[in-house]
Amino acid sequence: MMWGYHGYGFAGMGLGMILFWVLIIAAIVVLARGFGTRSGPGEPGNVARTPLAILGERYARGEIDKEEFETKRRDLSAT
Repeated sequence: MMWGYHGYGFAGMGLGMILFWVLIIAAIVVLARGFGTRSGPGEPGNVARTPLAILGERYARGEIDKEEFETKRRDLSAT
């Protein structure tokens, strides 16, 4: 006589174990895909920025003033 299993016995435990491992593997796959979405150096999402573009971004953010921007722009254009 089986106490508490109501006829499912080892089959119910086996299905529970399979479900447990499927959930663990699915969680690992979701995490791996989440970390893998960053674009690498040769992929289309990663555009190479020129020094002049970086300088323009710094000026736009207010990190440097107009005088420093013009000086560095001239230096970059001369090379």
